[in-house]
Parts: sequence; C-alpha cells; structure tokens
Amino acid sequence: MPINRSAVVPGGNDADAEERLYKKVLWRIVPILFLCHTVSFLDRVNIGFAKLQMLGDLGIGDSAFALGASMFFIGYIALEIPSNLVLHRVGARLWIARIMFSWGIVSVGTMFTAELAHFFGFGNATMFYIMRLLLGCCEAGFYPGMLLYINYWFPSHRQTKMTSGLLLALPLSLVFGGPLSGWLMHQSQGWFGYDGWQWMLAIEGTPAILLAFWVYFGLSDNIAKTPWLTADEKHMLERNLRAEQGGKSFHFGAAIRDYRVWVVAGIIFSYATGFYGLSFWLPSIIRESGVRDTLSIGLLSAIPFVAAAVSMVFNTWHSSKTGERRWHAAVPAFAGSLGLILSAAFQHNLPLAMAFLSLAAAGIIGLTPVVWTYPGSLLTGTAAAAGIAMINSFGSLSGIAGSMITNVMRQLTGNLNNGTYALGAVLACTGILILCLPAATFAEARARGEVGASAGPEEEEDRVLSKTAAL
Repeated sequence: MPINRSAVVPGGNDADAEERLYKKVLWRIVPILFLCHTVSFLDRVNIGFAKLQMLGDLGIGDSAFALGASMFFIGYIALEIPSNLVLHRVGARLWIARIMFSWGIVSVGTMFTAELAHFFGFGNATMFYIMRLLLGCCEAGFYPGMLLYINYWFPSHRQTKMTSGLLLALPLSLVFGGPLSGWLMHQSQGWFGYDGWQWMLAIEGTPAILLAFWVYFGLSDNIAKTPWLTADEKHMLERNLRAEQGGKSFHFGAAIRDYRVWVVAGIIFSYATGFYGLSFWLPSIIRESGVRDTLSIGLLSAIPFVAAAVSMVFNTWHSSKTGERRWHAAVPAFAGSLGLILSAAFQHNLPLAMAFLSLAAAGIIGLTPVVWTYPGSLLTGTAAAAGIAMINSFGSLSGIAGSMITNVMRQLTGNLNNGTYALGAVLACTGILILCLPAATFAEARARGEVGASAGPEEEEDRVLSKTAAL
C-alpha cells in the first residue's frame, strides 16, 4: 500500500518545518556515511592494483591471488547477519566505528604480509589468505548496517536520495581510487625498504581508522539520543517513523516459493560477478594491453568508471521518470556484455580497448539501482522483505565468482583476456534473465497500485529501498 504522505505531513507550515528538519538531519549524517562507503569500496578493490607488484614480492601466482581476493567475501558473508544483530544491540555509532577501525587496521597490516608469515611460520600465500579473510570479517555488516541506520532516521519515502547517494560512492571511489592507487605505488616505491603496493595499502587503509573516530563522535545511535535536536524535532521524526512501521513482518516461505525471486537472485548474482571481475582484474587487463607504468594504469583505470558514474545517474533518472524498469536494466546488461567481449577482442589496440571497457563499466554500474527495484515490483508484503534478504545473501557470492572466473580461464587457456570473454558471457546471462521475467508481472504490480501510475516510479523505488534498509 502506498505511503499516505498527507498523514505524515499534516499541514503547510508543518510541512515546511519538516523539510527543514530532514535537511538538517541529512547534512549531519549522510556525508559521514558517504565517505565511509567510498573508503569501503576503495579498500575492497585496491587489491587489484596491489597485484601488479605483490605477486612477485610474495612469490605467489594468479591462482593464489584469485583465492585470496575471494576470501574477503567468505568472511563478509559469514558474519554479515551476526554483525547487524550486534549493531542493533550495542548501537550503530559504536559498531560502525568498530567496523571502520578494525578493517583499517587489517588493511594497513596487509603491507606486512611477508613479515607476519615469517613470524607465525606460515607461507606467504597462506598469510595473504588470512589477511583477506580477516578484512572481510571486519567489514561484514557495514553496508547493511548503514542502510539499517538510515532506516532509524528516515521513513521510506525519504530514503531514495540517501541510498542513491551511497550507491554513487561505488563508481566515484573507483574513478579516484584508480589514479590514486597507481600514483601511490609509483611515488612510494622503495620508501624505507618497502615496495609501492605495501605503502598503497597502508595509506589507503588509514582513512578508515580516522573515519572511525568521526563516526563515533559525529553520529548518534538513534533519534532519542541526539544532542543537536530539540524535543519537538525528535518527536516529529519519531512520529513519522511510527506512522509506517505498523504491520511489518517477515515470512520467508512465501518468498522462496516464488520462482521470480530466484530469477532476480540470478540477475543480482550475475551482474555483480561482472562488476567484481572487472574491478579486480581491470589493472591487469590494462597491463595486458601493453601499459607497464603503474601510474598510467591507474589513470587509465579511472576512465571506465567516469563513464559508469554518468551512466548510473542518467539511467536511474530516466527509469524513474518513465516508470520503466525492465529495459532500463536489460539494455545496460547487454551493452556491458558487448563492451567486455569487444575489449578482449581489441586488447592490443589501447584506445579501442579503453572505449569498450568504458562501455562495459557504464552498463554494469548503470543497471545497479534499477535491478534493486525489482523485488518490490515483483513481490508484495512480507514476501518482498524476505525475498530481498535472500537475494542479497545470494548476490554476495558474486565476489567469489568474479575474482575466480578470470583466473580459471587464464589457467585453462593461457590468456587473461579469455576471462574477460567469460565475464561478458555472464553479463549476457544477466540480460537474458531480466527478459525472462514476464512483462505481465510488472503489469500486475501496477494493477496492485505498487508501481507506475498508482504509486509513481519514485514511490515504488522508495518502498524497495525502505525494505532493503529494514534488513
């Protein structure tokens, strides 16, 4: 049932006061969360740049790197739900700060992988696996925790801008992260006897540690404990949250019996596999084209994600404007698939390869906000909430698949770019799965008043993001 906004905003004067209040809240908490999210993605994928030097230094191969990259997601998936339960019990401020501080420490500590391996009597590869596993364990629950924290403050119809802003951290972190990582590796090579990849991991891990203190001292656990709100402001915020909380519950059986949930889970898994595969291996793909300098690789790696940021903003806006969700995801999926395949075919022609990699990144990132509206379009009531939980857990496995596919294909064929062909095929499957969703399903959703003319595309998107945040 669409949210009755008039019930939440009773009058003109109250509406103006409420808008000012929510802007005040937004500017106090969203910048902190955005910076934390940006750093989290940077720390998650900068290992792809470290790979350019670390394999030789540690004496490990591509297979060990791929396994180590995937170990992050094993720890992340295993502790995601327990981490959110602890957050709810001890408070968001303390727990998100703990997440930031601990993952920053592990990220910085990864520069000492060889030294730690010698101290504990492990091989370098084993120690690398342990550090990546610990990083995933430390970061577990961070993004769901942020969504849950937003849900503590904003009713669903006000969450779209906040959540879209957090998603924008994904391409922006990669736009600036690539050149930064390449520059750091280039400039810090040999400092105090350590290599560039070691300093890069240490320097890029430090902001997480610093942000932990900003989170702890800059955020409040909930509305009631916020010192910068008046009693009337707290009452207004809490009243609006109570107005939409009635009747929310979870029923997992209804979700798993609907085949469309599994189709959407396959969509999320396959497109995210393409994303992680591209993110982890992009520096290596560029190097295979003939570029050897780490700074040049970093600068070139930013180009695809500039295109991705533009694509994400435009595709989300146009999808919301038209209310169309199916082709706004399928077309970018096929475009991303074509871009990956052609980038591999023209790997030795750098301008063409970069143009097609940009097409691939634009397709992959452009469809991201759109496909996450699917569960709310296809399911209703408690089944939608349970379905999103299952889809999110299944989709997290893409980090393992994305890191492994390219290396497996390289082992089988001897050519790294054959892995890029494989990732292109996976993205093609994403487009096919999207078109496998019957168009009648979206018509049914409109008839129920959930999308389209009855609720409007923006309200439908708000509902999905609200249910995601509630998890």
